[in-house]
Amino acid sequence: MIDNHKNMNIMKKILNYMAVMLTVVFLYTGCSENYLKEEPPQIITTVTLYTTYNGFQSGINGLYSLVRQDYEGRSSSNYLRMEMWMDGNDNMTSNHRDGFARVAESWPNNNSTYIEIYDNFHWLYRIINSANTIIIHAEDEEVDWSGGNGSRDENKNMVIAHAKVLRAWAYRYLTYGWGDVPLNLNEALGSEVKTDWVRTPVREVRDQIIEDLLFAEQYIGVEPEFQGRITKGAIQTYLAEMHLLQDNPAEALVWADKCINTSAYKLITARYGVRSSQPGVPFMDMFYDGNSNRSEGNTEALWVFPFEFEITGGSGAILRRWHVTRYETARFAGKANVLKKTVERGGRGLARMSLTKWAIDNYEEGDDRASNYAIRKFFILKTDEENGGAGADVLPTGYAYGDTVWMDWAQDISFNSRNRTNWPYSRKWDYAYSSFVDDVFQYNDLIYLRLAETYLLKAEAQLALDDRIGAAVTLNIIRVRSNASPITEADVDIDFILDERSRELLCEEQRRCTLLRTGKWLERVRAYNHNGGETARDIDTLFAIPQDVIDANLTLKMENNPGF
Repeated sequence: MIDNHKNMNIMKKILNYMAVMLTVVFLYTGCSENYLKEEPPQIITTVTLYTTYNGFQSGINGLYSLVRQDYEGRSSSNYLRMEMWMDGNDNMTSNHRDGFARVAESWPNNNSTYIEIYDNFHWLYRIINSANTIIIHAEDEEVDWSGGNGSRDENKNMVIAHAKVLRAWAYRYLTYGWGDVPLNLNEALGSEVKTDWVRTPVREVRDQIIEDLLFAEQYIGVEPEFQGRITKGAIQTYLAEMHLLQDNPAEALVWADKCINTSAYKLITARYGVRSSQPGVPFMDMFYDGNSNRSEGNTEALWVFPFEFEITGGSGAILRRWHVTRYETARFAGKANVLKKTVERGGRGLARMSLTKWAIDNYEEGDDRASNYAIRKFFILKTDEENGGAGADVLPTGYAYGDTVWMDWAQDISFNSRNRTNWPYSRKWDYAYSSFVDDVFQYNDLIYLRLAETYLLKAEAQLALDDRIGAAVTLNIIRVRSNASPITEADVDIDFILDERSRELLCEEQRRCTLLRTGKWLERVRAYNHNGGETARDIDTLFAIPQDVIDANLTLKMENNPGF
């Protein structure tokens, strides 16, 4: 069974790779001339693909597939791309050393040749180059725009809008990660090799991000055009964030309110969906398989990444594997290998990155977001039947089935105390495939952006405008829905908002981006991250520009970031 499943996974990866190749790779390697004046139907290039509305839709699908690698991992491996933005912060630390965890626990590894740094840089530019090709060829006069739901101009503008918003999304990451980066809005042609790139000032790049987002916001709807695509509310949320970055909190507040005041977008405040009859808390319902999409009742979702098993192009995410603890090997009450791996416990985990002790303790008693439904802090010992046939848990001396065994987070993870297998983990990614609990991937649809983040950005804008009363009101909307006690304006400062963002968006937000935006990364990583925080340097607020990029700029010297 396992061999067959592995073979299916290999085939799925091959099919997915072929689909992406057909719809993406040719987007940025096509040439501008058709020298043979022939169009063999089996060959897909820019010239043949971007002639019809359906061809452009294939290109947009390929572009979204590239973006979903944030959760899937690098295409040539199972290394989580998003780890670069989550690990090595105040609320997430390295536990088992691999991937970007090697940088996060030893910041001198932040250098121009480290694979996680240079590979993500190139990935983001692949997205940009692919988007540029779509945007440019959408202006070709001979394109047949029939077949969509709108007029010729509406179909065209919808395609351009999706390409522009994903280009903006990629540049957002690039500016957070590397600061000044080359701003390119042109198609990358195989017949042209540019060797004189100039790094554009970060403010100019972010001005372009805002311009792209403003265009997209006009044409993309409140509801996703297709499952997995971005919504108007997500774009408005990114606009709020960008205006905060550009020191314009008044405009940030306008865009946050536009999203929040859209009647279709509502916080989840009551139980719903597939587990509503089971014990739980409203806050966690939106993270369960079958509940994540707006079509499934998740009114809070602004952007959801779809994943699917045994579907060409469906693929799977690796968030759970990268974060869930290796609980099956942990010691409880002095006994090792007590627990069996089960679907209910989250399947197979590796815990390359784990919560910091500060993140776990950053809740008051009674906050639903800290309950065992949200953060796994204990297990109930179960029989084989209760474990779904996975085998009975091994009882420590003095324990019986039905008893509780607790994780141990009394002492924080440090360099000399890592590889912690009995460490709490977030259950937002708590999913395993029922017929193969050891699978590397998870196939549930995953929230990428939700309305709670918009509220938190609004509170940040209100604080910047010195409206602490308004910020407290906004934050209480988030807090009350999870049974956290209300606060007053006296409680509100930027550190409280950052604490609240961690409580609400733990294991969701790109935490590094948040801390950099607020100028708090270095301070807070040193204060709360005890496996690597002490090695963080001033220069580590930026990543090193990849050495191969610098070396390829043959006719104009490109300087690296200071200190590299």
